[in-house]
Parts: sequence; structure tokens; C-alpha cells
Amino acid sequence: MPSKRTRFTTLDAVLILAIVAFAAIFLWRVHATLDYQWRWHLLANYLLRWDEAAGRWVPGLITQGLLTTIRLSIWTMLLATVIGVIMGLARCGKSLFPRMVGWTYVEVVRNIPPLVLIFIFYFFLADQLITLLGVEVMLRNLPDWGKELLTWMAVPVDRMPNFLAALLTLAVYQGAYITEHVRSGIQSIERGQREAAYALGLSPWQQMRHVILPQAVSRIVPPLSGQFIATIKDTAIVSVISVQELTFQGLELMASTYMTFEIMITITVLYLLLTLTFSTLAGRVERRLRRAYG
Repeated sequence: MPSKRTRFTTLDAVLILAIVAFAAIFLWRVHATLDYQWRWHLLANYLLRWDEAAGRWVPGLITQGLLTTIRLSIWTMLLATVIGVIMGLARCGKSLFPRMVGWTYVEVVRNIPPLVLIFIFYFFLADQLITLLGVEVMLRNLPDWGKELLTWMAVPVDRMPNFLAALLTLAVYQGAYITEHVRSGIQSIERGQREAAYALGLSPWQQMRHVILPQAVSRIVPPLSGQFIATIKDTAIVSVISVQELTFQGLELMASTYMTFEIMITITVLYLLLTLTFSTLAGRVERRLRRAYG
């Protein structure tokens, strides 16, 4: 089907001019009425600073928060995808018990506010689980190279308990939504595909692996990319349990420097850069899958 060509009309020009005019008036009002001393020149030090002791440039507080946000987002996406795929397959299975487990997980997690879920995990489950497994002792006994590797891949060892609590919470929360994306993707495959695979003598696992999943993946990726973008934004909520991600560092800096607008505008731009970059990459993956599977 030929794509419909986009035309630039007079109405488009009028709407664009109206938006530009509104933005100009808004900025003028802010400049004229807001009694605020802008200090953009101080912001660079919070992005990148020269460390005299190390003799090199090191990330500032905002950049450190940004790196923590990126690491937390990546680990959350990986863990949430694993949870979502397992629960999604369980929801599509023929056995009653796995279907009930998947349904209960989705309904319980999706109907609890994420902030409440974070407090439950942080103060009850994660704390008990980390203590029971002896994670803190294990982290303290790591060799130096192990601690450096952990710092590079996640956060320094002393901040790891909070990071793990945040990771578990976000993964469980996002996993519930990914479960539904996986379930709907699998169930959207036409019945005839299963019947054809059965007629060829494939076992249920072979049908899923060679016929259903390859086609379902191309349908799961678009909603999944949206869910991953939501994961990046949702990392901001774990600032309430002192995970030093981007929002947490911004709030701390605002409290100590009173550079409210400069810091919040910078944080907004950084979140936009993160999500738009990921959205662009996801769009390329979608186009490749569409070409591969039609």
C-alpha cells in the first residue's frame, strides 16, 4: 500500500507561528516577572570537573546521577524482560497453575502504585532478602578488582543494597507490563500457524520456538520499546530510597545551591536525550524486524 505523502499547508504554518509566538511571550513573561538570578556558568562544574588528586577530569554530580540512571535502566530492562517472558509464557500455557500464577502476578503488581511497591520492597522484602542471602557480607569480602568491576557496572559497594532494592522493585513492576505484551504477542499469532506446525509433526516446544515466537517478537517489540522508555522515566521514583540517580542528584544540588531552574532544565534535557535516543534505536529495530518477518 503506497504511503500517503505529507503536505505543508497554510494551517500548519499558522499553528507553528502561534506556538512560536506563545513560547516567545512565555519566555518574555518569565524574564520580566521572575526575580531570579540565573547562574548557568556554575553548572559545568556539576557535569564535569577537574580532580586535583587524580589529575584528570571526572564526572560531576549530575553526570554521576545520569550514569546511575543508565545502569539502573539497563539492568531493570534485562531483569524485567526475563520475568516478563517467563510469566508471559506461563499465561499462555495450558496448565492451570502457571496461568493462575501469571494472572495473579500481573493483577497484583499492576494495581499497586509504584511508590507503595518501592516502600514494600525496600523496607520489607529486599531488606529481609539481602540479609538472608548475606549479600552485604559477600560484597564486603569482594576482591578489589571485583569492587571496581561492580562500581563500573552498577554502583560502589556501599550503595549496592539500595541499588538492588530499586532494581528488584522496578524489574517486578515493569515485568508485569512486559508479561502482558508477551502474552498478547503470542496470542495474536493466527491459529492456522499452530495447526500447520502441528501437522508438520512439531512438538509444542518446537512450535513455540520455531513458529510462534519468531513471529510474535516482531509484534512484541513496538510496545516493548515503549515500556523500556517508561522504565527510564520510572527510575526517577527510586530517589525516595536514596538511590543516587539523576533526579536524586538534582534534588540534592537544588537544596544546596538554589540553582532550581538551571538544574531542573538540565535534568529534563538529559532525560529527553536518553529517551529519544532509545526511541530512535527501537524504531530501527522495529523496521528491521518488519522487513524480516513482514
